[in-house]
Amino acid sequence: MKKLVFLFSFLVTLCGCKGDIYKINIYTRDASSGTREAFFKGIDVEDISNDSIEVSSNGDMIVKVKNDYNSIGYVSLNEELFDTGVSILSFEGVFPTYESVLDKTYTLQRAFSYVTRAKDDFENEREEQLVDAFIDFITKSKEGMLVIQSAGGIVDASKGQPWEELKVNHPIVLQDNSDLTIITAGSTSVEKTITLALEVFKAMAGDFNFMVNQTGSSDGYKRVLGSEKDGINASDIGFSSRTFKKEEEVSKGKYAGEYCLDAVVVIKNKENTLTNISKEDLFKIYSGEITSFKEIGN
Repeated sequence: MKKLVFLFSFLVTLCGCKGDIYKINIYTRDASSGTREAFFKGIDVEDISNDSIEVSSNGDMIVKVKNDYNSIGYVSLNEELFDTGVSILSFEGVFPTYESVLDKTYTLQRAFSYVTRAKDDFENEREEQLVDAFIDFITKSKEGMLVIQSAGGIVDASKGQPWEELKVNHPIVLQDNSDLTIITAGSTSVEKTITLALEVFKAMAGDFNFMVNQTGSSDGYKRVLGSEKDGINASDIGFSSRTFKKEEEVSKGKYAGEYCLDAVVVIKNKENTLTNISKEDLFKIYSGEITSFKEIGN
């Protein structure tokens, strides 16, 4: 009898913890997340299933997916992801790597965009010159690109120029700039890359101050060119973890563009044997049409 009880308990532990092993538990980021916006745009989802489970961050997503056999979710691609205990799915037959993002074969990706204040609309001329230099540092210099890359941004650093060659166009960096402050705003997803870039650049550009005030992609434009550009939240550079919208007239800024790419990757529990997912199946999963792993690919 004891053996039967033990065997029953073992089977419950083995199978019961998973419940219906084919049922899909879908995890999603909160509505303010740029990662969520990029993912839903990439799979053409507008109305998410009411059965979705909302998480607060990439880290929270990884923990939830790691501990749920039936899970499927999504996070930004970075090298640390490969050691977190979750499995990464190929998308449309392409596995996400920095190389497949850069050559555009992995299509579930987004740009990290920036826009600055308009020419002659900075606090003073020296601050404008310092922002000029910083934009060159992160978009053109090999050193800046490597910093962005080390913080998870996807760039082709081989195309960068040595900063020693670029800085001759920015004599401001040779001065004492400890009285100046660069203020950034916008997407929270860019915070890691931009904070590290500013920390490194500070030591190379006269010990200036900086304030990274990231509250969401929609604030990036407003605080440098839009309705809040002259208020208490006024900023020098606005960032977005998406392409700026048509109504966000970034052409008014002195500089606007992209400084790196980011990939959104689909993750699952490691015990699940699924290896690839299509755009169509992800659309059906997140819109509630597919609720079982048995339906994927049908």
